[in-house]
Amino acid sequence: MKEEFPPKRLFVLDTNVLMHDPTALFRFKEHDIHLPMMVLEELDRSKKGTSEVARNVRQVSRLLDELIGGATKEEIDQGRPLSASRGPAEAPSPQGRLFFQTRPVSPVMPVSLPGNSPDHEILAFAMALHQDHPRSPVTLVSKDINLRIKATLLGIHAEDYHNDQVLEDVSLLHGGTRELPPDFWERCNPEVENQRERSRYRIQDPEVVHWHPNLCLYPADGEGPDYLVRAVEGNRAVIETVLDYTRERTVWGINARNREQNLALNLLLDEEVDFVSLLGAAGTGKTLLTLAAGLVQTLDGNRYREIIMTRVTVPVGEDIGFLPGTEEEKMTPWMGALMDNLEVLCATQEGGSWGRAATQDLLNSRIKIRSLNFMRGRTFQNKYLIIDEAQNLTSKQMKTLVTRAGPGTKVVCLGNVAQIDTPYLSETTSGLTYVVDRFRGWRHAGHITLLRGERSRLAEFASDWL
Repeated sequence: MKEEFPPKRLFVLDTNVLMHDPTALFRFKEHDIHLPMMVLEELDRSKKGTSEVARNVRQVSRLLDELIGGATKEEIDQGRPLSASRGPAEAPSPQGRLFFQTRPVSPVMPVSLPGNSPDHEILAFAMALHQDHPRSPVTLVSKDINLRIKATLLGIHAEDYHNDQVLEDVSLLHGGTRELPPDFWERCNPEVENQRERSRYRIQDPEVVHWHPNLCLYPADGEGPDYLVRAVEGNRAVIETVLDYTRERTVWGINARNREQNLALNLLLDEEVDFVSLLGAAGTGKTLLTLAAGLVQTLDGNRYREIIMTRVTVPVGEDIGFLPGTEEEKMTPWMGALMDNLEVLCATQEGGSWGRAATQDLLNSRIKIRSLNFMRGRTFQNKYLIIDEAQNLTSKQMKTLVTRAGPGTKVVCLGNVAQIDTPYLSETTSGLTYVVDRFRGWRHAGHITLLRGERSRLAEFASDWL
């Protein structure tokens, strides 16, 4: 008969897990956590600076100091209880204990580990723990895939840190649209309320329970208008027709070229929507649509004082090094997408070269480029805030940015979760995935996934086949 392990597991945390999430100590429920001395040493080396990692390290140090504060050596050896009062409010109540490495380890290693790497000391600690507790499953938790490979080769179970994972699979992320059944209007018993530009319907149908505010609906046969869900209560909903920006209306001289772009413009121009997220591959028009909608509302409608654009400065190739100049001048090389789209928008204006030059000067005075490094503590009032390449942000960085929004500010997040350049982030842990999922259901937020590339036939072919 196969011997069963006890339910309690022993987790060895790598340094990068605590650097990534300082509250990881409280995320393992009833299981025990063991910290090697090398992890504390690496945390000590990384505590200085103003980066997000340094701030996380200092927070971990404060938590550890609070956990062992006033304890004797014997109490520390017996493990410190991970009480819920010290953990984050949203975390489940942990019942496990925290243990520290307090003596040297000399495990029987199946192979010789070359060099004097910190990773090897963590592996040696995990191996010794495995040998000392043969009846308890030991798991090494690390964001470093190579360390996990080494641990597996040595017979130690290793896992990635999954607590920050928003979804099991990125395919589960909602696209912001839903197809209406062919017989929908026959069965939903609509009540019509005609408005000046839109038609509003009050409907009742079992399908409604799966909807959420600002969900975009389209007919299955492609005939007829598209709709936005305005309110949902049980199996009742209020929906209204969207405005047509494909032919009838233009936004700063441009038209929507497909359904998703038209729905995105409706959300971007809606006064009741404070947060918009646009996902899509390169060439789907995310930045162009966002800028056009921002310019119309800033210059023509005076709804916002100015447009602020920011993005993560993660290089695709080798870093080009120090950049001279002001904050805006340092950010300019990262804002090629902004400049390219402004050229397109300026070209749509009348008045010849002089008129276009005057328009360019006006736009430069109302569009500000800001670095993420200086966002903490700021409050933006009546601004149109664009966060480009948002897939490279962590959930905590995204929270820091979105909470900068003051009264009258609209936040637009743009990105492609298939192009993540930040280490230790994936499609399911990206800050962009995080906000798309968490804002779903809020009546002042909307999301659209753009599907079709509209750059050129060359770009579309390359996107599909390369």
